[in-house]
Amino acid sequence: MKTQQFLQSLTQQLRQWRRQYKVLCRKIRWLNVFSSPKSQSHNQKTYRIILKNLLLYLLSKTDQKRHRKRTLAPKSTAKSLRNKVFCWLHEKRSSVILVMAIVSLTGVMGHQLYNQPQMKVGTIAPQTFIAPYSASIEDQKQTEAKRKTVTTNSVPVLMIDAKKNEQIKKHLQRVIDEGNEIRAVAGSFPFFDISVLPIPTQRYLRSCLESEWQQLLVTLENTQKPYLKFSKPKLGQAAKKIPSKSSTPTVQQGNNQIFPASPSHLLEFNQALLEIDAYRLTTSEKDSSSLITQISESRKKYFQANAKLLQIENESSERVYVETSLLELSDQNWAETQKGIHQSAERILTQGLPSGLPRRILEDAVSLQVQVSVPGEAESLATKVLLTVLKPNLTQDKEQTKQQAQQAVEKVSSVMVDVRRGEVIVKKGERITEWKFDVLEEYHLIRRQVNWLNLIGLAGLVSVAIGIFVWLERRIDSQLRERDRLLILLLAISVPSVIAMGVQYTTWSAIGLLLGSFYGSILAVTVVGLLSLILPITIEISKMGLLAGAAGGILSSCVAQRLRSREELALLGIFTALTQGGIYLLLNIIVGAAFRSSWYLVLQESAFFALSGLAWSIIALGLSPYLEKLFDLTTPIRLAELANPNRPLLKRLATETPGTFQHTLFVATLAEAAAKQLRCNVELVRAGTLYHDIGKMHDPLGFIENQMGGSNKHDTEIKDPWKSAAIIKKHVTEGLVMAKKHSLPTAIQAFIPEHQGTMAIAYFYHQAQQMAKEDPTITVDKADFSYDGPIPQSRETGIVMLADSCEAALRSLKDATPEQALSMLNNILRAKWQDEQLIDSGLTRDEMSKIAQIFVDVWQQFHHKRIAYPKLKAGS
Repeated sequence: MKTQQFLQSLTQQLRQWRRQYKVLCRKIRWLNVFSSPKSQSHNQKTYRIILKNLLLYLLSKTDQKRHRKRTLAPKSTAKSLRNKVFCWLHEKRSSVILVMAIVSLTGVMGHQLYNQPQMKVGTIAPQTFIAPYSASIEDQKQTEAKRKTVTTNSVPVLMIDAKKNEQIKKHLQRVIDEGNEIRAVAGSFPFFDISVLPIPTQRYLRSCLESEWQQLLVTLENTQKPYLKFSKPKLGQAAKKIPSKSSTPTVQQGNNQIFPASPSHLLEFNQALLEIDAYRLTTSEKDSSSLITQISESRKKYFQANAKLLQIENESSERVYVETSLLELSDQNWAETQKGIHQSAERILTQGLPSGLPRRILEDAVSLQVQVSVPGEAESLATKVLLTVLKPNLTQDKEQTKQQAQQAVEKVSSVMVDVRRGEVIVKKGERITEWKFDVLEEYHLIRRQVNWLNLIGLAGLVSVAIGIFVWLERRIDSQLRERDRLLILLLAISVPSVIAMGVQYTTWSAIGLLLGSFYGSILAVTVVGLLSLILPITIEISKMGLLAGAAGGILSSCVAQRLRSREELALLGIFTALTQGGIYLLLNIIVGAAFRSSWYLVLQESAFFALSGLAWSIIALGLSPYLEKLFDLTTPIRLAELANPNRPLLKRLATETPGTFQHTLFVATLAEAAAKQLRCNVELVRAGTLYHDIGKMHDPLGFIENQMGGSNKHDTEIKDPWKSAAIIKKHVTEGLVMAKKHSLPTAIQAFIPEHQGTMAIAYFYHQAQQMAKEDPTITVDKADFSYDGPIPQSRETGIVMLADSCEAALRSLKDATPEQALSMLNNILRAKWQDEQLIDSGLTRDEMSKIAQIFVDVWQQFHHKRIAYPKLKAGS
């Protein structure tokens, strides 16, 4: 730029001198003195003036430049100093990133150590502190105690426990089913027409003692008419025949022997006797006998039912039907009793039974319900059944109780204490209490400082962790670049940064997925493991949450690099989320927290951990393409995307250079097979091979595979081996330009120059040598006919170099045997090895023979024999 300005000013000055010179020439011409000695001296004088002016101009420009240099000297010095600093930082960038890692991780993890008070509760005051002004200060301890009292005394909110209601109803139904079972054994009741035998009579006849029943039968057999006299009249038709309770009925049998009747149920006995006798008078003998038979059958069933009742009661701990009127109720009354019991139980359960309810209150409530729901003679039975089955069915609604307590706490006003100006807060040597600490904090008299000791200890711990990571990195020979280390540092910092913001659902799944996808499972698991060990030491974090998050991160780290599509990574995010939630729930089950009253909170936290794992995985999937491009990363997924033949550059390659594209596909097939056998990065080899010859698109016809049998421009048009070699070499430089233009990763760009190395372009180099022999004036420099390199720097680019060199030779083979092909390839590979093209690739001499055999195997697959079909005649 400075040179251009100088030339412009010089041109302007020369134009001015030229105009002056023309003016002088015109004057001389007008004076016609060109041939005189005077004119010659005048011309010499004119030339001297021009030369002098030119020298003065140049000297003035030089002085101006020197002055400008003196003026810009400080600026250039400062600029050079900055350049030196940047150069030093670039040279020491590994150390700079190491220091950045230690400082940043220590700073984020130890954020709680920056603002710690010098004085704490329980320490000795170093001096006497006096209140600088009057203030009303909250006594947090008393306020908290007051609120705690309100919380403790708050009435719990109760709710109906549907599960307990269901249990009570099932128990009630079981008890009623037992009653039905007992009554089924006793048979239906009443067992006869109640107009003939009223229910009380039938009840007596089937339940009286056997001796009374036998006495009644004997009396009926020995009398045709009622003969007994009673002191009181019989109710109904036989009212006049009922004797008084003081009289004793007698029975006369044979030989005039009299047996007294049992006095225990005298009235019922006489009533039953009169009812049966009255029935005998109004009906046939057959019906009378049938009645006696029915009574006997009913008595038999009744006593069987009693035996069944005793058996059930002995087997069960609940003696519900003992000494009750279960068997004395009619079928209709029993049905009404069952219905009334169910209704009473439903009403009582709907109202709710709290735990600790006094028995007397429950009995009163049951009695009130029974009086309006069941027949009078069944009230005692229904009451006993209900008291047996009813249990407390109200449980505490923890959420509502907590909300109600919280509302009550919010209404509690703070306990304020007035502190006057000049009042002594704490004297020197006194122990600082919690209240005095709060007062000092209110007046900002608590001195705070950085806890350097703990920070240094944390920095040492972080340094040890970084040292372990660096040792493992070198052990597995991962060859990380500085930008890779910077990315790992940023991802690692994200975990404590999110926790420092108060969110415990941190980025475990994201860093596991990203680091595992970018750098492999070993480094990713190492980062997750080291963070999970350091974090609980420096930050307050839930141990179960830490283990659950670390488990999700480790799962993502181990699986991510094996996946080959974004869809598979999305599925991995779902499995990671389920793992985090499941591990958290499992840990709570192990410690028993899931079985306590707050089990629903455990389920809620488990769901939150699962959702956070899914959310961070989605964020990682969204960031992954940007990070890959920003940090120049080659993940298997990105390599698979770059190898897609629908990529714009590959579509151009197939369209503009079809021969080169077919050559590329065959080279890719050879290189992939070799890379797979040698356990190299197959995805990288495939993608790199597809782009290794994209530079040939700058001049497709300059390469024989694209001439399609046409004339060779090197023989017909160019006819200059130097120009031809320059065209061939240019496909490397043009390929690099295209690769950078399309933002291909550096690892892919490396295949473009390294697959040629520094090999000579033998064909044109030989032509040049032949021309030099014919014309000794021509000198041949091999560098003009050799690629600029570099030679292959990795096993992958070395394999592609060998495949590229062998592809043309294998295509030229038609009827060669595998042994001949193998011999030819061994010669080609040996020449590459002897030319020292592979010394930096990492390939060994023993692997050359393996690669040659692999290439021959692939060649055989492409050139297998086909069946020779017979020729058909034209007519056919």
